[in-house]
Amino acid sequence: MSEMRINGQRLWNALMELAQIGATAKGGVKRLALTDLDKQGRDLVVGWGREAGMSITIDQIGNVFMRRDGTNNALPPVMTGSHIDTQPTGGKFDGNYGVLAGLEVVRTLNDLGIRTEAPIEVAFWTNEEGSRFVPVMMGSGVFCGAFSLETAYAARDTEGKSVGEELARIGYLGDQVPGDHPIGAYFETHIEQGPVLEDADKVIGVVPAVMGLSWYDCVVQGMEAHAGPTPMGLRKDALQVSTRIMQEVVAIANRYPPYGRGTVGMVQVFPNSRNVIPGEVKFSIDLRNVNEQLLNTMHEEMLAFIEQTRKDSGLSISIERVSYYPPCPFHPECVDAVRNATAKLGYSTMDVVSGAGHDAIYAARLAPSGMIFVPCKDGISHNEIEDAKAEHLEAGCNVLLHAMLERARVV
Repeated sequence: MSEMRINGQRLWNALMELAQIGATAKGGVKRLALTDLDKQGRDLVVGWGREAGMSITIDQIGNVFMRRDGTNNALPPVMTGSHIDTQPTGGKFDGNYGVLAGLEVVRTLNDLGIRTEAPIEVAFWTNEEGSRFVPVMMGSGVFCGAFSLETAYAARDTEGKSVGEELARIGYLGDQVPGDHPIGAYFETHIEQGPVLEDADKVIGVVPAVMGLSWYDCVVQGMEAHAGPTPMGLRKDALQVSTRIMQEVVAIANRYPPYGRGTVGMVQVFPNSRNVIPGEVKFSIDLRNVNEQLLNTMHEEMLAFIEQTRKDSGLSISIERVSYYPPCPFHPECVDAVRNATAKLGYSTMDVVSGAGHDAIYAARLAPSGMIFVPCKDGISHNEIEDAKAEHLEAGCNVLLHAMLERARVV
């Protein structure tokens, strides 16, 4: 069985055909969750699943499960999947690759007449991107109980349209209660969305874990004043105090390598005038680490620094944690299945901790889970120029095939 390979050209053709739905002038894809274009994409993929002999189940949040029966259907399925919704300036591969790689695994098993003891399932989850509706990773989050179906249904886009209304409108408001669908194991293939694999010239990333993240909103309150007449020593400059905190965010991350991350990505300065001393600054803080204890240490160090800065500056500083996801270690058996498949197939490999969130985080709360990364050009994703080599996508799908077969067991 070690010589078994998927059809790389068929996988590529499927990716390119799906990418035509919502194609942009710059070569990317705009297919936002629960739009008419999302319906077209869903219909296409579901149609392909039916052509491959798979049965289709849709749950109440619109998650789609395409099933290839095993010889013992009492066993929970070995599942793979991702999402097919995109960012407004999305690419052809983010999410889509994980879904169509799963479909290609099934097509290959059909071609070769191979039966598995456990069923094989391919899932695509609703609104993973969170670009039209929040929270992000909505479908898998509801599925694992991270938040309620009612909360998801009530989420609205900028035009006031709700998730519940849009699911019904496009015909993907299913009957199954989210979470009632069993999972024996879950694998997700994905482009890395970062530069590590490409920089190291490796084909396969074995993903042992996903970083935890802690997000904050910080507000520094000073006093607006004229930039000319106000002496430096008498100023209450909110921006200068904010930059001390911003530099400390980066310093904290650098104190906890190799997986410490610290980012200030959004800054709003009031009144944002050339000759006025800033009176108020609002900015975001993003801390990440793969070790929960270290992430908590980073959190405490940041709060202590902000408190000291408040005392030193005399300015009002507020900090609110607005989101927290703990680090997600993947199941050793699934990680080993990916590692074993990579070794069997002879691909170059390295461990890569994921810095981005994926549906596999929520799946891991319910079943043993693992991820497979392949390189993407320049590490760029969430961008219309997102790109990946066909041979790398084929390699990742081959690894997925063998990892799933290790768990589902060939008859």
